[in-house]
Amino acid sequence: MSINIVPLLPMHVESIAALEQNYFSMPWSRQMIADELDNEFALYYVAENEQGEVVGYSGMHTIIDEAYITNVAVDEKYRRQGIASRLIEKIIEISNESKFLRITLEVRRSNTGAIALYERHGFLVAGLRKGYYSAPAEDGYVMLLELSQKPKEYIFE
Repeated sequence: MSINIVPLLPMHVESIAALEQNYFSMPWSRQMIADELDNEFALYYVAENEQGEVVGYSGMHTIIDEAYITNVAVDEKYRRQGIASRLIEKIIEISNESKFLRITLEVRRSNTGAIALYERHGFLVAGLRKGYYSAPAEDGYVMLLELSQKPKEYIFE
C-alpha cells in the first residue's frame, strides 16, 4: 500500500477529528485541531492512502530546542502496516533538521503497543506522571529521545 506523509491542511481537519473521536478517551475537538493550523509552534503530518483518505496523523509542538509529540493515531483498519512508524520517523527527521536536542511525549502505562513503537525508534522511559490520564484514570510514562545535535545558540533580550 502506498502511503504519503503530508503536512496537515484545512481539508484534513474533519478526518483528524474523526480519528480523535474514535481512538482517544479525551479527544481533541475539531476546533482544537483547526487552531493548530495557526499555531506557529505546532507541526502536524497526515498519512494519506492512494485515494487521498486520511488514515493517520501525528503532531508535535516545538519549545525552544525540544519537540513534544502531542498526538499519534492510525485508523484501526490500517494498523500494523508501518504507518505510525513513518509518522514518528517524520517527526524525528524534522526534529533533526531543526537541530532539536530531544523529543518527549507522554503515553499511558497500559499502552504497550505504543510504548514498543516508541522504543523501536530509540525513545526511553524517562519518568512517570502519577494520575496523568483520566477517563480512565491512569499513570503516564514520560518518554524521551535524545538527539545528537549541537545546541542552538539563543539570544534573549
